[in-house]
Amino acid sequence: MSTGMVSVAYVVASVLFILSLGGLSHQESARRGNLYGVAGIIIAVGATLASFGSDGGIIAIAIAILIGAGIGIPIANKVEMTQMPQLVALLHSFVGLAAVLVGFSGYIEPLVATTGTEHTIHLVEVYLGIFIGAVTFTGSLVACGKLDGRIDSKALTLPGRHWMNLAAIIACVVLGSWFLGTDSMGLGILFLVIMTVIACVLGVHLIMAIGGADMPVVVSMLNSYSGWAAASIGFMLGNDLLIVVGALVGSSGAILSYIMCKAMNRSFISVILGGFGQTSSSSAASGEEQSVYETTVDEVCEELRNARSVIIVPGYGMAVAQAQNGVSDMTKYLRDKGVNVRFGIHPVAGRLPGHMNVLLAEAHVPYDIVLEMDEINEDFPDTDVVLVIGANDTVNPAAAEDPASPIAGMPVLEVWKAGQVVVLKRGMASGYAGVENPLFFKDNTRMLFGDAKESVDKLVSGLRG
Repeated sequence: MSTGMVSVAYVVASVLFILSLGGLSHQESARRGNLYGVAGIIIAVGATLASFGSDGGIIAIAIAILIGAGIGIPIANKVEMTQMPQLVALLHSFVGLAAVLVGFSGYIEPLVATTGTEHTIHLVEVYLGIFIGAVTFTGSLVACGKLDGRIDSKALTLPGRHWMNLAAIIACVVLGSWFLGTDSMGLGILFLVIMTVIACVLGVHLIMAIGGADMPVVVSMLNSYSGWAAASIGFMLGNDLLIVVGALVGSSGAILSYIMCKAMNRSFISVILGGFGQTSSSSAASGEEQSVYETTVDEVCEELRNARSVIIVPGYGMAVAQAQNGVSDMTKYLRDKGVNVRFGIHPVAGRLPGHMNVLLAEAHVPYDIVLEMDEINEDFPDTDVVLVIGANDTVNPAAAEDPASPIAGMPVLEVWKAGQVVVLKRGMASGYAGVENPLFFKDNTRMLFGDAKESVDKLVSGLRG
């Protein structure tokens, strides 16, 4: 394929990727957005392979694709929706590792010989690409471990941790100046290796210092890092498509991180500095004994039958229990009986943005009754019954009522303002942020303990009985 045709194919692929992002911004168009993305990547890979012509390199690429597909397809089929956040984090690490490997390759054996200012720019691209890639690689692995429960979700707050991070960045800047100033390939590789090790340690420390409550933002942030790493690869290889795609991923990830930080009343800098999600609220620390009111399936069924308005607030617990299909059946039954049923979704519900939306769509819950927090928060005072299924931190009234709480000021779903709140939960454990939830002790809250799927199935049977 000629260079001109390859460029045209890359432009078409870039347009499809932009359309894909646009489609994924709404539930109704998400499926179409996915199809655009798949079409774009097929065109991009096809054009890249065709550009090699009869070159023997195409065989190596084909083998690599087959090996990657052989690994990726079984993993994709095996991974459950609840494991999707950690899978995304793991995939981000691959992009980071690719940036590191391509950076070293681009330095040792550049595709195009450069001199003067052009050579300096190339070296800067190599250095930044490896640095960003290394931080993304190890940081994503730690995020994956935290999301999967293999690493403690609490923030690791070492004494002087900010000075450690600053020292690591300064060391990388100094090494960068030495790297740009040397004409020796051996010294250049040595500086790159030392910087890579420091960047890898920095990536681990940065994410270890971030608590579980901020993990959704971290995943989005690492998504942005992986995009910029891909863009740096594009500059090194002179590949316009990688530059465009990397910029799209990097900028969209940064925007999403900003939106999520705003939803949590957190600044991006405060997330990076870490230390959140490791302490309990003042109400928990006070040692006061508080009573919870336990309910039964029959009582909840009676309340639902008599309700005119019901709001269901799903959380990660619903995803873990895989109760979404039962929730869908219950929703259909109540709506058929004339009950106004809607869903309230917090921007950071679950472990990944849109996690709950995908689960509900998978269970065929109508899109028009799935509302975001800002759309539904004002309706809670006029709601008869709220069912909280597996949510915790996103419905915590301490955010609005306890100035000493670690989540004070964070916008939450104000479920406690409803007439009756029923919380479906296994026990009284705190949420992923590690913060006590006073909602469980309020006078209008009833606790229905047990596995969410089993409880929902019993509610559906009770309603139909």
